[in-house]
Amino acid sequence: MGFWSSFWDIIWIFFWSFAFLAYLIALFTVIGDLFRDRTLNGWWKALWLIFMIFLPFLTVLVYLIARGRGMAERNQKQVKDAQDATDQYIRSVAGGGSPADEIAKAKALLDAGTITPQEYEAIKTKALL
Repeated sequence: MGFWSSFWDIIWIFFWSFAFLAYLIALFTVIGDLFRDRTLNGWWKALWLIFMIFLPFLTVLVYLIARGRGMAERNQKQVKDAQDATDQYIRSVAGGGSPADEIAKAKALLDAGTITPQEYEAIKTKALL
């Protein structure tokens, strides 16, 4: 009997640990969203935070139900903005200018004698592809 009681104690510990961790993730997600939301004024944010202190589980649940769609939209916007910034940075570092810019750079290198006419033609062909 002792083994099975300790087995179920371990199962309950895992269950409650999982539930507590899931609650903490939801809590910090809600707090992060609360401060990211630009449509909500400071007093409403403070009120949500006060309720989260005194009725934490219920407040997180109500927030997720009432403002969940807005949370998803703000999260998608943040991900899209981050992706756009990353794409812009990659383009700026890769030097992916227009074909005309690439040809002009190659022409300047040809005029300076840095590259041969054959290399210039290869760069021009590559830029136009």
